[in-house]
Amino acid sequence: MFKENIKMSWMNLIHNKMRSFLTMLGIVIGVASIIALITIVKGAMNGMTSEFSSFGADKITVQATGTPLKQGLIASDIQRLSEIDNVAGVSPTLTGKTTVVYNGSEKTDVFIQGKNNVYFSKTDDLIETGRGLNILDIENKNKVCLIGSNIANDLFWGEDPIGKKLLIAGVTYTVIGTLQESGSFSDASNNDAVIIPYTTSMSLLGTGYISSVDVYMSDANKSEKITSDIESVLNQAFNYKDGSFTVINMQDMLASMNKITTMLSLMLGGIASISLVVGGIGIMNMMLVSVTERTTEIGLRKALGAEPKRIQQQFLLEAVFLSLFGGTIGFLFGTLIAFAVCWLIGAAFALSVSTVILALGFSAAIGIIFGIAPARKASRLNPIDALRSV
Repeated sequence: MFKENIKMSWMNLIHNKMRSFLTMLGIVIGVASIIALITIVKGAMNGMTSEFSSFGADKITVQATGTPLKQGLIASDIQRLSEIDNVAGVSPTLTGKTTVVYNGSEKTDVFIQGKNNVYFSKTDDLIETGRGLNILDIENKNKVCLIGSNIANDLFWGEDPIGKKLLIAGVTYTVIGTLQESGSFSDASNNDAVIIPYTTSMSLLGTGYISSVDVYMSDANKSEKITSDIESVLNQAFNYKDGSFTVINMQDMLASMNKITTMLSLMLGGIASISLVVGGIGIMNMMLVSVTERTTEIGLRKALGAEPKRIQQQFLLEAVFLSLFGGTIGFLFGTLIAFAVCWLIGAAFALSVSTVILALGFSAAIGIIFGIAPARKASRLNPIDALRSV
């Protein structure tokens, strides 16, 4: 009997193709919206998170604004930070602008970055040719430098810059390496930058203090403890003066971004689900009309001994068919839209199983919920009253 109900439900939908299609349209739009919106948002946010991770998910950044008596960190502070448990290395950063000259060609407003050997050992895909800074360059304050791709092209066009002499703020430096060209926002400044040992840059920039430090962790799972230890060292360094430093834990920021992604996905999924509810109302409306049109059929079936639950089952199956077929079509359209948009904006296409289950499961639930009322109405018709219309 169940198979017969499935067959009758299917045939009724086939005989009213246009009406069935228009009824499914709300479900199609709803499911397509959920699939497309959530997938696009996840793809875009995953791209942002991946880009953000390029800053280093295994590092903690310290910004030292200092106090009137101590305007930043000094070498002894850097040493104390490097001695903290589970710290794999500390990389100070000094920045400034100056002029560089090679063979009579001048380039102004060039970014000078003071780094150490830890920066190069902890940063992947940084060097194009030559070598990075080593511990001897830092300890001996060697006048060596690495240049960005734009500087290499502007000053050394057609030449190998390795080993050449470059004037930086009037002082001669030897080029020991070139930096890879980068199109990502996190490293874009390296294209127009010159990196020198931070110990050398302190005299070049006329400062005795370090305002920015990256602390690399050997175990990122212990980031909270490491952050606490860093704050303890810095509090002692600045005599517990409020506002003298800021500690930025990349792990915490990545966790916050993941929470934002989840919240956005749920919010957009909820908004898109409204159209599914509208589609469910359309299904209920169509089924109520169908019950009215098929009053005679229902009366004859009941007169021939059909049980009310069989009548109810048939109409409920029709509602479920409409919602499932609409959900399937919506899934296909939503996937195509999401793929096209992700391709256009350069985001990764990330269709998750949970999104598919949410969309199709919700559409099936809508069919059942909004199909119950018409099905119950059909099953409760009095066969005598129904046959009066014959």
